[in-house]
Amino acid sequence: MKTMWAPWRMEYILGEKTEGCIFCKALSDQDHLTLYKDQEALVVMNKYPYINGHLLVAPIRHLSALDQLNKDEMGDLLETVEKSIGILKKTMNPDGFNVGLNLGKVAGAGVEEHLHFHIVPRWFGDTNALTVFADVRVIPEHLLATYNKLKPYFDKMEKMA
Repeated sequence: MKTMWAPWRMEYILGEKTEGCIFCKALSDQDHLTLYKDQEALVVMNKYPYINGHLLVAPIRHLSALDQLNKDEMGDLLETVEKSIGILKKTMNPDGFNVGLNLGKVAGAGVEEHLHFHIVPRWFGDTNALTVFADVRVIPEHLLATYNKLKPYFDKMEKMA
C-alpha cells in the first residue's frame, strides 16, 4: 500500500470553522487567496480545488441569483471570467476548461448565498482512479505556489481596468 501525504489539510481539519460568507470576507482579507477585485467582481482561488488553478469569480454584491445582478455587474462578471481564463491559459497552459455556476444546494452550491462562477482548468489525463474509487483528488501543486504563479497576472489585469 502507498501513502499519500497532505499535511496542509490538518489546518482545515483541526482549525476553528468561521461563519460568514467567504466572498464577503475575501473583499477585505488577503488571507482568503484573493487574486483580484474591482467595483463589480472579485476572483479568489478555491481553497479546496478540484485541480490546480480552480478559481471562483463572484460579484462584489452579496447576491444569490443571476436575476439579481444589474447589467453592469453581469457584464463585468463575465468579462472577469473571460480575463481569468486568459490568465490561466498563459500561466498554466490547460487543454480546456469547465466553467459554470451551481445555483442552489441541490445543484452542488457549497456557498449558495453568494453567486459565483467556477473556472476549472483541465488537462488531458488529469483524472485518475483515485477520484473514481476512493473519492480522493490529487492536487500536484501546493495552493500557495499556484497563487504566487497567478497573482502577478491578476495584478496587471487590475491596472488595465
